[in-house]
Amino acid sequence: MYAVIKSGGKQYRVQEGEVIRLEKLGAEVGETVEFDQVLAVKNESGLKVGNPFLAEVKVQGRVLAQDKAKKIIVFKYKAKKNYRKKQGHRQPYTSVRIEKIIV
Repeated sequence: MYAVIKSGGKQYRVQEGEVIRLEKLGAEVGETVEFDQVLAVKNESGLKVGNPFLAEVKVQGRVLAQDKAKKIIVFKYKAKKNYRKKQGHRQPYTSVRIEKIIV
């Protein structure tokens, strides 16, 4: 069984027991989060697709960590113009373990 959820403007295909990285959520480590924007669910009876969401389906997960991703370097320059700009960025994320898909 799997579900397609929407979180942070992105769509994720999730299964029970899976650990996923989402855009930063406002939840503490150890809290339970519930995703009610479920776009599709596939189980033994077949595939159900929402229009745009399935009202009766929810996905529950537990927050494992609030962290930052690996640093990326943003380097801008213009050739022969003595313009150089170096910036670093670490994107915050929330690590969530999917516990239940409630159909």
